[in-house]
Amino acid sequence: MQSKMPTAEFVTVENETDARQALDRFGFPVVLKADGLAAGKGVIVAHDRKEAETALGTLKGRLVIEEFLRGEEVSFIALCDGRDVVPLAPTEDHKAVFDGDTGPNTGGMGAYCDGAILTGAQTREILDGVIYPTVEAMRFTGFLYAGLMMTAAGPKVLEFNVRLGDPETQPLMHRMASDFVPALMAAASGELAGVKLEWRSGPSVCVVLASGGYPGAYETGKAIHGIDAAEATGATVFHAGTRMGAAGLETAGGRVLGVTAAGQGLAGAIDGAYEAVRRVEFEGMHYRTDIGRKGLERPG
Repeated sequence: MQSKMPTAEFVTVENETDARQALDRFGFPVVLKADGLAAGKGVIVAHDRKEAETALGTLKGRLVIEEFLRGEEVSFIALCDGRDVVPLAPTEDHKAVFDGDTGPNTGGMGAYCDGAILTGAQTREILDGVIYPTVEAMRFTGFLYAGLMMTAAGPKVLEFNVRLGDPETQPLMHRMASDFVPALMAAASGELAGVKLEWRSGPSVCVVLASGGYPGAYETGKAIHGIDAAEATGATVFHAGTRMGAAGLETAGGRVLGVTAAGQGLAGAIDGAYEAVRRVEFEGMHYRTDIGRKGLERPG
């Protein structure tokens, strides 16, 4: 099946027999998705038959099985008023739990915001081929989030969300130079035409600090130290899974903090984020050490 929207080829299956037939059709690697909400953890990339069989035992119910797309993944978020669109700066999420995009998917282990992720021509192609047609068809007002794979054949839609992304929002807000509230009000009142957002020239990088065991089972209630020291470096520490306990700030979720910093270049922003990360401590804390690194490999 192929929709009019540019996507991977896919089939929807209701049982394991149909799923195995779909695996034979697509070959490997192949992508298996839960057909429903899954807290950002409902996608498994199976590189061989054994991994696919394991995935079928993990993802229950109705599934979407689709071809594996090769390219660079981009989060493209636009503010919409039902007719007009204001694109936010491009971001790139890091979903897998371990360095090198290995291990199970998470809600996001970090992200970076950098104008160099997309060229002007690519941005226009996304707007004309994905965002505007969707807004026109739905008369959609709010945030339209397109998760895209930038393939050799152009952008392909991986997913849509109707919200800002997490952890993409952290570097977006860190890098935005405009007052965001007037743009939000304009979207709500149908008056986005002519609205523009200003962005600081340097990239921003967010590193997520997670609880031990995440995205699997994890403990909470671990004392958090070093946030003031981290922010003294110039970073911003966004709270996610935290709470105030009897002894002070403690962990209360899987993804605990988003440590975010900017720089004149991507390498500087990465260094700034990790300099701040090293000042934060809680028992079991883990994080990826390669957030934003793939952007350094981009030509030009």
